[in-house]
Amino acid sequence: MDFTPKTGKSAPTISSRRCEEYPHVLQFYKKPPSEDVTLHEFEDLAVQRVKVLKAVDSVGIRNIKGSKEYDEAMEKEIKKLRDVDWFVEKTSIKPADLSARRRKDHLSHFILRLAYCKSDELRRWFIQQELDLFRYRFLRENSASILDFLEKNGLDYQPIPHEDRGKMRDKLKDASFKMTSPDVLQREYYKVPFMEVLELVRGRKVYLEGGYAYVPQDELVVIVLASFREHLSHALAITSRAVPAMEEDGRLLKLLKNIHSLYLGNDYSTAKKANSAVTADMINGLSKQSFPPCMQNLHRGLKEEHHLKHWGRLQYGLFLKGIGLSLEEALRFWKSEFTKAADMDGEKFDRQHSYNIRYNYGKEGKRADYTPFSCIKIITTNAPGVGHYHGCPFRHSDADLIEQKMNKMSFPKDKQTKVMEYIKGSHYQLACREYFKAAHKTEEEIDLMHPNQYYEESQRLINGASAGETDNKTQTEPRGVKIIKVKSTNPNFDDSITGENMDELELASMETD
Repeated sequence: MDFTPKTGKSAPTISSRRCEEYPHVLQFYKKPPSEDVTLHEFEDLAVQRVKVLKAVDSVGIRNIKGSKEYDEAMEKEIKKLRDVDWFVEKTSIKPADLSARRRKDHLSHFILRLAYCKSDELRRWFIQQELDLFRYRFLRENSASILDFLEKNGLDYQPIPHEDRGKMRDKLKDASFKMTSPDVLQREYYKVPFMEVLELVRGRKVYLEGGYAYVPQDELVVIVLASFREHLSHALAITSRAVPAMEEDGRLLKLLKNIHSLYLGNDYSTAKKANSAVTADMINGLSKQSFPPCMQNLHRGLKEEHHLKHWGRLQYGLFLKGIGLSLEEALRFWKSEFTKAADMDGEKFDRQHSYNIRYNYGKEGKRADYTPFSCIKIITTNAPGVGHYHGCPFRHSDADLIEQKMNKMSFPKDKQTKVMEYIKGSHYQLACREYFKAAHKTEEEIDLMHPNQYYEESQRLINGASAGETDNKTQTEPRGVKIIKVKSTNPNFDDSITGENMDELELASMETD
């Protein structure tokens, strides 16, 4: 069958059509994608953009937006995302590669709209991170690129001519902070109705005349962001009404439901820890030296009670597995502690608890290699009750107890203040990071996302290893999510779907306390 156009001209290539579809690196994402996307690519793009937005969020929490420290931290975070660099335009890039990068940007944004439109809280988070990402990208563009973007998006803001700038030089200089006359002549200024830049007027950052504000190029982003926010907020409201019909497809439901809480780091499986074996006799020393506060709580509870309830055993047992405790050593460790209780002997332990330990190591049941819980898993699921020791201390404990512990450990006051501020702002992982820095007397910036990462970084600092170096030389690149295959009647359809890399253990029948 011949589909060649009758005009004799060849059909436009996919890359050329996409260049026309994505004519600029910056987008307002007004036109939804209409192409077919495999579930594998759908999952991959969703994870990539979540990585970017979470990095943007982390920088925004730790730094004042617009400050020099914020810009430097953003640049540093961007460099870490080597595998997710499609949102940063590169020079000397082939048109086909350029269109492919812009396509990823476009598709990944719309995929996350589906996941983040479901609640006010998710919408607020998504809008804020998209705005911050847009601001970062906008400020990297030159004058010609910005003008092109404004024109393509119907924003009629033209720069004032150089002659007019010269006539108004002194007024523009006086209306700007630490601006010299040469600076005024070198910058682009835009004439904008003052009602569109009330934020700049309120901050006395622009010159006003005749109902217009004269906005310097580096402040133009305020106007563009206002338009972007209005459009995105409206688009999310519309998307939320369409999602229920789409959720009938179970292949997408799990990804869209869990994308915000996906853990994107190393899974710390036992196979990757073969070179760093830990014995039962080492745990007491390591707990004081390198365990994160959540695992120190569990270890203390085990020592005091000679018992842990189900979720405590699960959280602590998988953590110990992740640091290199073998099955044989795990059985010895748990048995030595549990049999110190008056109502527990070796035979009773073997009967009630050894199966669960073997199950965690993949030796019983469905024989899956279960991985330790990440910080987000511990923070968001299975909140502890009375008599429980699991959970995240920064999330589930009284803040006063955290402060007392830091005082007892003689943490510097500024570190204590930061930890308490992060707890108050519900930034529990950042609170743990500041706690780590104070406990190890380091200023090294480490984004802690996993209790086993806390342990590894602690051991690295204690052993004098350089940044990024760990005891495990065979670690593979972290994936963060795994692909679950589902059957399809269409042999040409790649129907893979994502699930969390932290399987829910099927231990309901064994949840004995």
